[in-house]
Amino acid sequence: MLRLLGIVVVVLSAIATAILTWPQFFHLERTYPLAQMIAFRGLVTVGFAVLLILLLLLALIRPIRAFAASLAVVMLLGAVAGAGILLSRGIGSDALPAKKAGSVRVMTWNTAGEATSPDAIARTAVAMDADIVTLPETTIATGEKVAVAMRDLGHRMWAYHTQYGEHGWDASSTTVLISPKLGTYSVIESSADGSSNTSTVPSAVAMPVDGKGPIVVAAHAVAPRADYMGAWRHDLQWIADQCASRDVIMAGDFNATVDHMTGLGVDGGTLGRCHDAEDATGNGGVGTWPTSMPPLAGAPIDHVMATDDWTPAGSVVLTSMDHGGSDHRPLVVQLDPAH
Repeated sequence: MLRLLGIVVVVLSAIATAILTWPQFFHLERTYPLAQMIAFRGLVTVGFAVLLILLLLLALIRPIRAFAASLAVVMLLGAVAGAGILLSRGIGSDALPAKKAGSVRVMTWNTAGEATSPDAIARTAVAMDADIVTLPETTIATGEKVAVAMRDLGHRMWAYHTQYGEHGWDASSTTVLISPKLGTYSVIESSADGSSNTSTVPSAVAMPVDGKGPIVVAAHAVAPRADYMGAWRHDLQWIADQCASRDVIMAGDFNATVDHMTGLGVDGGTLGRCHDAEDATGNGGVGTWPTSMPPLAGAPIDHVMATDDWTPAGSVVLTSMDHGGSDHRPLVVQLDPAH
């Protein structure tokens, strides 16, 4: 009887390990509470490794040696698979190549409202030579201060935004700064009035007035809390739908890792026709939230994505700003023209 119970426990452990390692196979990547757990793939992998060590120690006890050894094999497979996925996505690269003609640098930073000063945002964006800056949870008043500070540092930008309601709650606003070199933009009305947008916090869709530059989507999906799972899934689908055109750049706080985005891509894309730039440039496994956790233990939920008109050339997650006020790390990506 005990032997049968042990077999059942090992089998159930193997199934649980498989689900935590590759939930997409079971179509559970956007299901509560698994979605919250797999966001921290680094921690899950460490958990498998810790359990492996404990089980190896328990295997020294003769009566439970076979049971502990069997569970240890399961944990070993989970740890190896998790580590392999992290390594394949990239565990850190700070290489931003020199700009080419037509290169665009995109910075995204959920500023947590007034927690991050306009001066800190401006200096970071100028130091990164950013051409597009998306700022979820940032009001237009703050965005204009950032634009003025960047101008004073010799780096001109135009500020655009969208907002839900008239109240001053920072999370109800999303601001995007775009270099005049890319042309003049306008936030489309369907985004600004909330009739077609992410559900709870707004995203801004900026269209080039002259039709020459890329469509710029400053994305902000609601966090996948228990009461907001339906809204979160809606937001990811809505963001994916914005990447249907040929020339689109999306950046922001997606509140989702690439694991959560499975099945939302079109023609090989990660979301819609957009591809995740961090995965392509060695930072796909680096956590951008929260700053209170080491980067490899955190959740990579902030992204820069683009269509095939752009080639990701490099990226950096700015851990130097961990004490800058926000609980998110800035992410900077360089996109080179594909043709």
